[in-house]
Order: sequence, then C-alpha cells, then structure tokens
Amino acid sequence: MKKEWPDWTPPAAMLARRPDLPRHMKGGIDNPLGARALYLGSSEYRIHGSNEPDTIGTAVSSGCIRMTNDDVKDLYDRVPVGAKVIVRE
Repeated sequence: MKKEWPDWTPPAAMLARRPDLPRHMKGGIDNPLGARALYLGSSEYRIHGSNEPDTIGTAVSSGCIRMTNDDVKDLYDRVPVGAKVIVRE
C-alpha cells in the first residue's frame, strides 16, 4: 500500500517507550511520516518521509526507513505497490 500525507498511529512498543506521544496524528506537514509512506507488506514497517530532515541517517526510528520528503516523493512516484524491497546494511 502507498499513501500521500499518511495519518500516523504509533505502535504499542513505541508508546511503551514514549508515553508522551499522541495516540493518533492526522497526515500533514507536522506528521512524523512526512509526505509519503510505502507500507512494507502487512508489517508495521514503512519507507516514509520525515518532518525532521536533519535527523535522516541517525538512529531515531523504530525500524522504518526514513527519507527526506523530496526523496520519498520521488520514490513513491517510481515504485509500484507490490515491488520487492531488499534492505541491506
């Protein structure tokens, strides 16, 4: 699945670590998922944008692959739903 300006609901494990987080956040410029999200199968993991581009490349995610909004918009337009994703270190 792919979504533009997706809503965000933090997973239970993230809420356990950060109980201060909102339980749900509508999509938009302040949303941590950024401009686009590409959902990886039926998991909680995604490739998504970020509302904090200065943190890209740092360990602040709960397992998702974060990109700048410009980069994820480009990827979103080029990758079909169902594309095979290989994650390498």
